Amino acid sequence: MKELKSVALALAVIGAINWGLVGLGGFLGNDLNLVTLLLGSWPAIENIVYLLVGISGLMVAYAHLAKK
Repeated sequence: MKELKSVALALAVIGAINWGLVGLGGFLGNDLNLVTLLLGSWPAIENIVYLLVGISGLMVAYAHLAKK
């Protein structure tokens, strides 16, 4: 279970960084979405990555709220 929490945290951080780059790219007029840049030719895999990042974010949020 500890490994799953570590993977979830890593994916949540990667997703947060990616969304930060998307926002920065919006200001700069560039597409800085790393998931699209790396997996754009495989839309199904790209969607799976987004799904895993979303689930990881929920797991991290739940773990954080459960501690309080």
